[in-house]
Amino acid sequence: MYFEGYGYRGSTFEQTYRCYPASFIDKPQLETGDKIIMPPSALDRLASLHIEYPMLFEVHNAAAERTSHCGVLEFIAEEGMIYMPYWMMQNLLLQEGDMVFIKNANLPKGTYVKLQPHTTDFLDISNPKAILEKTLRNYSCLTTGDSIMVAYNNKKYYIDIVETKPSDAISIIETDCEVDFAPPLDYKEPEPPKAAVPPSTAPTSEEAAEEEPKFIPFTGSGRRLDGKASKDKDISTSSPAKRQANATNSVQASTASTSQSSSSRKTMGKLVFGPGGNCTSKETDKVPEKEPKEDPKKDEPKFSAFTGRKYSLKG
Repeated sequence: MYFEGYGYRGSTFEQTYRCYPASFIDKPQLETGDKIIMPPSALDRLASLHIEYPMLFEVHNAAAERTSHCGVLEFIAEEGMIYMPYWMMQNLLLQEGDMVFIKNANLPKGTYVKLQPHTTDFLDISNPKAILEKTLRNYSCLTTGDSIMVAYNNKKYYIDIVETKPSDAISIIETDCEVDFAPPLDYKEPEPPKAAVPPSTAPTSEEAAEEEPKFIPFTGSGRRLDGKASKDKDISTSSPAKRQANATNSVQASTASTSQSSSSRKTMGKLVFGPGGNCTSKETDKVPEKEPKEDPKKDEPKFSAFTGRKYSLKG
């Protein structure tokens, strides 16, 4: 294994470099993928080892015990240096100028990957599946535990690699891979809807109609034109129930008096029309005749003219 310098050992490529972000070489396109820029000497060594394409590498930060995987875009970096996407440096906990170990790797083709967006904003995109497919074309491999960056509409979305199959690191070049999504990290379960009021407790239309006050006519208070107190003052101030009862009693009393007067009219006369017409003459004969009243005028003294005392003018 190589620790310092530019020597190689064995049939594998193993090298330590100082890493810097892509902004140092004016290659902003590196941020949309997982590929790094290596020095020309690395290409010479890889060619002599007959490394299979696509070239994939294991990137290891021994100080933080972090490991990831990447591909290579170009071999134009200065000797002893490599340039990588800034999001990859964040995954490996690397700072500018830190040492990183690079080793070639053979990764199996992936069959399954589970992704988890950091925010629900990614799901608000009109077609997140199409955006993700377009972004992953710039990636050569995925590693469980990494967070990749998806740039869309001048905004950056970070997505965690939760699970990969058949291994923890897979190649996604020219392969059909099943993609599954986990709920975003800031996702909150919707609150359960409030329980509806049971129908038994809700008042029915019949009960509501019974509770409404009934209409009682002529319940207002009367006023006299001469300013004196009205006799029906106590009736107007009473409750609607009492006024209704009084009105009912007055109707019953008037009905009773009407029936009594009609019956008396039937019995006092000799000719009866209606249901009482079949009465016998005997029943009419039994009606007692009224006793003639004495004329009060008989007791009064008769008027007599010139009944006063006489007086003489002579004395």
